[in-house]
Amino acid sequence: MLSLGNSDLVQRARAVRLLVLDVDGVLTDGKLYFLADGGEAKAFSTLDGQGIKMLMNSGVNVAIITGRSSSIVERRAANLGIKHLMQGREDKRTALDELLAILQLSYNQVAYLGDDLPDLAAIRCVALGTAVANAHSFVRQHAQAVTLLRGGEGAARELCEFIMAAQGTLEAAQSAYL
Repeated sequence: MLSLGNSDLVQRARAVRLLVLDVDGVLTDGKLYFLADGGEAKAFSTLDGQGIKMLMNSGVNVAIITGRSSSIVERRAANLGIKHLMQGREDKRTALDELLAILQLSYNQVAYLGDDLPDLAAIRCVALGTAVANAHSFVRQHAQAVTLLRGGEGAARELCEFIMAAQGTLEAAQSAYL
């Protein structure tokens, strides 16, 4: 569970300069909605969106690595200002390595939030490998932390706020809305 009382997790979160997110099961509830006209639909939480924007405004980059390709995800990433979007990548660890080379970052500067087996290699190699509450049990076992909230229901916001709290930027971000 994500808790500021866990000094190891707080230390890991202080070093984070990049948060990498999966989409299906993390930013969404994991259900795939296929429409009769051949299109698809996804539901995103506005709570997650606000957390992502606050985290980016605090100076932490956010990226998406997802196994599926979707114009809906492209639109959501653009709407949130996420510049690093890698779609159609089941090889999440390889995609992560490519992204780190571009951004000149190392694993110890990365948090990753995932939910299923394709995320596992990335979760295991980064400083703050995290799983959503409803992630597959095997993935939860190998994560350094598990959110209290489910994918698509504020789990990304929970991790964003944990990172910001550890870095001392959460209170200022929240008070900007007072």
